[in-house]
Amino acid sequence: MGAIHLIRHGQASFGSDDYDQLSALGTRQGSWLGLAWEAADFRPHWSVAGSLRRHAQTAVAVLDAVDGDLYDVDAGWDEYDHLALAGEKVTPTTDPREFQAHLDAALGAWVSGAPSPVESFAEFSARVLRALDEAVAQAGSGRRVAVFTSGGPIALVASHLLAGDASLFIPLNRVVVNASVTTLIVGRGGTRLLTYNEHGHVPADQVTFR
Repeated sequence: MGAIHLIRHGQASFGSDDYDQLSALGTRQGSWLGLAWEAADFRPHWSVAGSLRRHAQTAVAVLDAVDGDLYDVDAGWDEYDHLALAGEKVTPTTDPREFQAHLDAALGAWVSGAPSPVESFAEFSARVLRALDEAVAQAGSGRRVAVFTSGGPIALVASHLLAGDASLFIPLNRVVVNASVTTLIVGRGGTRLLTYNEHGHVPADQVTFR
């Protein structure tokens, strides 16, 4: 039986001029996961990251700890453009809770098929599920796959595995912790969700959601 570990990137730089950059804490969060893998003598057989900088930086922080091989890149694992979707400029003074409420409203309209300035939700879903198919193929029998991605793709995959559709996407997306691990098992019975949003490797006072 194979396994796929979906890793959300570490904390990014919310409110800065460049969100797609790990904060100092985000880098530490990735390192903590790598150290947990090292302690457990865990190493993936194949790793892949989305094409965003925060995906690459998280992959490096984690894999360095376990002397992991280089990772492949698949833009299918990229996050939707949440800043464009929310339709507002984020500044260092933007309140995260206010922004989240605005984003949740925009996500509801996006999922329902309303016109948006970014790719449609159907297009987003199709590319993420194509990327998942490749990861499933790589998992094979008894292989461990690590995927470095974002909260949106993780929530979409989990929703499809739990409900058969995207109906759980928004509530699952809202709670994905930075540097958390969601594990899927791949076997004769198909692909199933084993655990969601594991983050015990992150100290409780260092848990973040953006």
